[in-house]
This record gives sequence, structure tokens and C-alpha cells, in this order.
Amino acid sequence: MLVDRYNRKINYLRISVTDRCNLRCIYCMPKEGIPKLSHKEILRYEELLKIVRVAVQKGISKFRITGGEPLIRKDVIHFIQQLANIPGVRDISLTTNGVLLYQMAEELYNAGIHGINVSMDTLDPTKYMRITGRDYFNHVWRGIEHAEQIGFFPIKLNVVVMRGLNDDEILDFAKLTLDKPYHIRFIEFMPIGPEGVRHTERFISGPEIKSRIQALRKLIPVKSQSFDGPARRFKFRFAKGEIGFISPLSHPFCSSCNRLRLTADGKLRGCLFSDEGIDIKTSLRNGCSHEELGDLLISAITHKPKGHHFGEETFKRCASPMIRIGG
Repeated sequence: MLVDRYNRKINYLRISVTDRCNLRCIYCMPKEGIPKLSHKEILRYEELLKIVRVAVQKGISKFRITGGEPLIRKDVIHFIQQLANIPGVRDISLTTNGVLLYQMAEELYNAGIHGINVSMDTLDPTKYMRITGRDYFNHVWRGIEHAEQIGFFPIKLNVVVMRGLNDDEILDFAKLTLDKPYHIRFIEFMPIGPEGVRHTERFISGPEIKSRIQALRKLIPVKSQSFDGPARRFKFRFAKGEIGFISPLSHPFCSSCNRLRLTADGKLRGCLFSDEGIDIKTSLRNGCSHEELGDLLISAITHKPKGHHFGEETFKRCASPMIRIGG
């Protein structure tokens, strides 16, 4: 079991397999894009699998594949199959923008991915174009419906709420849960990367989002389950789906944070809001042993901060764009 300095059990690793993406979401990447990592800089699949084997030995059992957009990396299905076959890996999920979901859903399901998070910040195709910079709304929605038919569960729709941009759709997303089994996750806009400088202008808190929804219909708390993560979960009576609130700024969940993040270029990060990370790639390519790799993992956990300190004088906005962090 891995336990950090603040008695948090660390059992969850988010693995970014690429820094590339086929969208240009305004909160994730600058409109002009960012310099891409070279293929040599990105961890190879065999390196990722070696890290996972060591992580499992240390007590990590839950893994999430992220990006960039993970589905654009070549042979990602084969990688997921190998990952799923590692003894001790108990839970694998995926975060995707959904653009390639329709054509890859069956392969993903057969490879071992049964729970997915799809970034979907609007139900309006025109607004989707404004937020993502691409006209792929219909591709994504068709992929979500196809995943539902195949049997993916849970299907979580991640909605980053931005004042003046998509906050007028909060009730539309909430109503979606009445007839669809989707888990809508309303996420606070975070001060990360270049767009983070507009945080004050765009930010709308989880409690305000919840208040708007409760004005529509009463929300009933949902008993927590293993796939919850940091969301506070609710549902409407007789609804097929659920509504969750991820509020890292207004309701920090740092005291129960159980995760590490592995960036595509081989940095182990203990906090989404911090630019600090442990370089694991250099040691890997210098032929380090499993024991030495385990020591690096423990070092990352040792340096995991107590919290992000948002709202305090000590808070320092993360300069890395979200696409480089892995969400």
C-alpha cells in the first residue's frame, strides 16, 4: 500500500499517452497550438507497461488513459489490451474527446475499457465549434450513443462550465439525465495554462451550478461507489442518469486525493495544479531496475503536496497547458 505524508492512500495513476489532440479546446490549448513533443520524447508503450507493473507491485490498481487525445495514438488498442492483462490491474478507464469514439468503441470495449469519460461542454453544434475550434459535434454525439448501445458503463460527460459561454446550458445537461443513463459531471473552470488568466471572468462555482439545477427539480444524493472519483453525486427522482459536481476550487478534495499523473514525456506529477514533477523517463532509458523505478514512484508520492492552496497567497497558477498535463 502506498501512503503519502498526509496519510492518503495512493492507488490511482492517470497515464497520458500523447500530447497531441484533434481539437483545440479553449481551456486546454492555445488557439495557435503548442509545440509538439517529438516521438523520442514521448514514453514508449513498453516503458509505460514497465511503470504500470511496478506501480501495481506498490499498490496502485486503478488506471485511466488520457492525452491529449489518447485515441489518436497509433496502436493504443493493443496497449490497452496489454495493460488489462497485467495481474493486479483492477480498473481501467479512458478520457476522450469522443471524435474517434464511434469507430473505436467496440475495440475499446473488447480490450477492457468499459467506463469512459467524454469531454462534452455543449449540446449546441455552433457553440461546440467555438469551444473546440472544430466541427465535430455530430461525430462525438454519435460515438456517445454508440458506446451506450455497446454497453459502456459508466458513460460520464465532462462539462467544464464557463460563465458567459456555456453556463446557459446547465439545465439542458441536467435534463439529459432524465432519459439517458449518462453521468453528467459539471467541472469548475480551473486556472491552468494560458486560458487560466481568464479564470475570474469565466469561473462559476459548483454550488452556484447546483443551485441553478435545484431550482428546476430536487436533487437526491447518490450513495458513493468505487468509480466516483472526486464528484459529489446526485440524481433526480426516477431519472436514468446522474449529476455530479467536481469542484476543486470551491470544495477542494485534496485531503482525499488518491492519484498521481504520468505525463506523456515521462514526468510523475502529484497535483494537477503544480508544475513540479519527478522525471522517470531518464532513469528508464538509462536502464534502471524495478526497485529503482519503485523508488521514483515513492519519491513522487513523498513530494505530493498537501493541497493546491487556491485562494491563498501561496497559490501559484500552473503554467503548463492542460494538454501537457493529462487532465
